[in-house]
Amino acid sequence: MAVVHRRLEFKTGGNAQIVEITGEVSALLRETGLRSGILNVFVPGATGAVTTLEHEPGVCRDFQELFDFLAPPDRDYHHNRRGVDANGHSHVRAGLLGPSVTVPFEEGRPLLGRWQQLVFVDFDEVPRERTLVITFIGE
Repeated sequence: MAVVHRRLEFKTGGNAQIVEITGEVSALLRETGLRSGILNVFVPGATGAVTTLEHEPGVCRDFQELFDFLAPPDRDYHHNRRGVDANGHSHVRAGLLGPSVTVPFEEGRPLLGRWQQLVFVDFDEVPRERTLVITFIGE
């Protein structure tokens, strides 16, 4: 059994931008040489999240609009009242979706469904440089 950590770095534009990362994660998995196990994608930070989603423009827009409904940017957030920044909605959204996703892999490939991709969602209100930590556990 081996445990391998890798990092994926990229820039985002914020405002619920959805970044498809399946190809990059799959490439990192191939580089490990592991054939069977699980992988975990984790975002260190309080305004980003990861999940699986069909990365298709209509689904992405529906997903973004869902978060506009659940945690609208113009609501009165206690976080914003503190005067540090005005991204209370970003924190709430990221907390709802979560900072990680775990996927099994076999024959060196993630076991994702036909229309299922790994995605990172940047809920912050400004562009950022992001780092994801991908952990592979397997043999």
